[in-house]
Amino acid sequence: MSIATKTGDDGNTGLFGGRRVPKDDLRIEAYGSVDELNSWLGRARAEGVDRDLDQTLSQIQSDLFSLGAELATPREKNPLAQRVAPFPVTALEALEASLVELEDRLPPLTAFILPGGHATAATLQIARTVCRRAERNTVTLARSERITGVVVQYLNRLSDWLFLAARTINHRQGIEEPTWRGLPDAGPRS
Repeated sequence: MSIATKTGDDGNTGLFGGRRVPKDDLRIEAYGSVDELNSWLGRARAEGVDRDLDQTLSQIQSDLFSLGAELATPREKNPLAQRVAPFPVTALEALEASLVELEDRLPPLTAFILPGGHATAATLQIARTVCRRAERNTVTLARSERITGVVVQYLNRLSDWLFLAARTINHRQGIEEPTWRGLPDAGPRS
């Protein structure tokens, strides 16, 4: 079987359950952002991260695949929807526990952090911004269609986790975090 089915040549794609929608449908935007996020996490792992972060990122990538399946599955009038389990609260709980662990090991924030430092930290900051987009897209979708589980909450916590993971990499590598220095003083205005 070929990966190129040619069924999307007309600008439409299929959701789980058979319904065809335009490729710019809210569902497609939401799970497309999640797919992009997952790719950035794969890039970060390929660049190399410490073993504990790699294990957590591996689990997050798996979680995101399940989350994407949730987003690709309309629940209304879809007899096949029962085959896709709602995104589980246990994934959110595990992520929250890891978030607390990371934060407890970092120095407190004293300034706004700019993306950068170690290359992998910068990649995780890109992933964080893609995660925020995925969250926004999912919130938009949830206004018009039912989203089960804790999808929005997971994406919200994940962006926080990615910020802390980027800080952790810089901290472990002994790289000073780039900080925002504010706007230069332009002097008195007339």
